[in-house]
Amino acid sequence: MIKCIATDMDGTLLNSVQQISSANKEAILKAQSQGVEVVVATGRSYQEATYVLSEAGLTCPVICVNGAEVRSEEGDVLSATPIGKQLAREVAARLAEKDVYFEVYTNQGAFTIDPAKAVSILVDIVMSANPEANQAEIIEAAGARIHDGLVQTIEDYEQLFANDQYQIYKFLVFSFDGEKLEAANQALADLEELAIASSGHENLEITNREAQKGIALESFVKARGIDLAETMAIGDNYNDVSMFEKAGRSVAMGNANYEIKSLCDVITDTNVESGVAKAIHEVI
Repeated sequence: MIKCIATDMDGTLLNSVQQISSANKEAILKAQSQGVEVVVATGRSYQEATYVLSEAGLTCPVICVNGAEVRSEEGDVLSATPIGKQLAREVAARLAEKDVYFEVYTNQGAFTIDPAKAVSILVDIVMSANPEANQAEIIEAAGARIHDGLVQTIEDYEQLFANDQYQIYKFLVFSFDGEKLEAANQALADLEELAIASSGHENLEITNREAQKGIALESFVKARGIDLAETMAIGDNYNDVSMFEKAGRSVAMGNANYEIKSLCDVITDTNVESGVAKAIHEVI
């Protein structure tokens, strides 16, 4: 019997316009009404994750920033696994040397030094994955990251590194140049305190080595007296693999690539077909 359902957001719970479908919403509510713990496990910041959840009228615990932070349904921080400040400075310097765009995720949200690029990159990513989508709607949704304060603008990332009120959770690197992205990856390869994952061919997600979705999920269910064998994880990309390896039932989205599908017990429908709802209904 499944007692906990962990679902990724982008490419999984969210459709092509970054929203939760009515079918997915109703399935989650039904699971919750039956006492099943539903937790979102995302690379997004808590602010970005709850923005979408609140739009859909849903509340649940959130494993944020690939596991660097875990928050309760009420928004209380249950755990945090940041990158040390000196290490963060080193990461930023090496990424700057490779001339790749990156954002910095903290305990107080995500930051960029180039808001226009933050919007244009997200539009390009969503449109390339969903060529049938309405571009105007995608541009509006991407712009919301900036004008609603989900990604804040800062002049210099050193302002975050030098201020004790900020904990550094993640560096999110974007590039459509595969060679440049690989060069950035290699530039960080000797920093053993880091975990480097990906939620798409055009990005790198850099966190503390102990900040991974699977590690966070294992702690989350243990604290609630739930066994991993009673847990289902749903996702579509490489930053979900650590969850797939831990959960008793692993579900790949229909839009996941072959390698991700091969790692999972079950393949559901795509994110635009409300595959999460289908996966939930199969176990409740």
